[in-house]
Amino acid sequence: MYGITLIFVLAVVGGVIAFIGDRLGTRIGKKKLSIFGLRPRHTAVIVTIFTGICITTVTFGIMAAVSENVRTALFGMDRLNAMIADTRAALDFTSGELERAKSAQEQASGELKKSEEEIARLSGEQEDLRAESDRLSAGNRALMMEKEGLISLNAKLSGENETLLADIHTLGVRANTLRENILSLREGNIIYQAGEIIASGIIPASLSHDEIERGLAGIAQLGTRNISARDGENHTDQDIWIYGPEYDAAVRAIEESPVDMIVRIVAAGNLVRGDEIRASIELYPNRVIYRNGELIIARVYTAEALGNAAEQSVMAFLREVNAAASAKGILPDPLRGTVGVIEGAEFYSLVQELRTHAGAVVISAYADGDTDAMGPLRLKFKIESEGGT
Repeated sequence: MYGITLIFVLAVVGGVIAFIGDRLGTRIGKKKLSIFGLRPRHTAVIVTIFTGICITTVTFGIMAAVSENVRTALFGMDRLNAMIADTRAALDFTSGELERAKSAQEQASGELKKSEEEIARLSGEQEDLRAESDRLSAGNRALMMEKEGLISLNAKLSGENETLLADIHTLGVRANTLRENILSLREGNIIYQAGEIIASGIIPASLSHDEIERGLAGIAQLGTRNISARDGENHTDQDIWIYGPEYDAAVRAIEESPVDMIVRIVAAGNLVRGDEIRASIELYPNRVIYRNGELIIARVYTAEALGNAAEQSVMAFLREVNAAASAKGILPDPLRGTVGVIEGAEFYSLVQELRTHAGAVVISAYADGDTDAMGPLRLKFKIESEGGT
């Protein structure tokens, strides 16, 4: 509304000035007036120009008077341009700050997300710690209860400790007695070592109870004779002590056995001259292990293996024979682990025969007679060249 009014005022003022100029020019033209000595026509032109200048001046004057923006456009353009430049620079700076603020906001958002994840992780750890705390609390309560039980047990053990001290004293006395007995065994004359066979025999199957006891008594008599021979004193079968339940169990086992039984009476411990003879009974089923002339083992020995070691080769061969016979079922001697016997003359004869062969030889061992599990295994040897000659 203000602009319309201003335009209307300017139009009216311009029209009035134009009318006055026109009337003034007409009057000057009619009267042929002259300004500055100019011709009347030229004077009319000057009046017209002056009128136009007045219209323009009045127009700008009115506009400048009533509008601050016109005054600024006319007189403050440089300052306005400077302000625009300053404003543009401030805007650019503000835009940069805005970009930096956005970047900082994005970074802050990332940090916030990490913080939220860390909070979630810490919350999980807190839950785990709470669960661990509950578990430790339960364990602590259990330990407290166990502590109370240990206190009670300690009181009980204190009472038992006194009993143990008394037992230790008793054991000390027994240990001294045992030590004295060991010294006696070491210094005494041991006639049988623990586990050594005192006597052995075979009791056939299908005998009556009385016949079995008579058979055991006969083996016991053989044992007393063997002991008397070693000890140098006369003994009776009553001198051999065998644990009663063990003896009765042996009689029952022999009664129930469908095959012949080997009976061994062995020393229950080291038997020292003059001490009580304590023995045990060992039972083994009997059967024929080797028939007369049956091959036990055969081994090939090269000339390089024999060389000057014929005796060692024969000894190694006899050990293999002993192992094979034991594995097949012949009972070995408890102390020496042997199952057979060989005379010294036969051994050296075998060595001398080996030395007569220049090449590889085959040594074979055969059973010399039927041999049952009780043994001993008697041997026959055969030496021949590897080629069969």
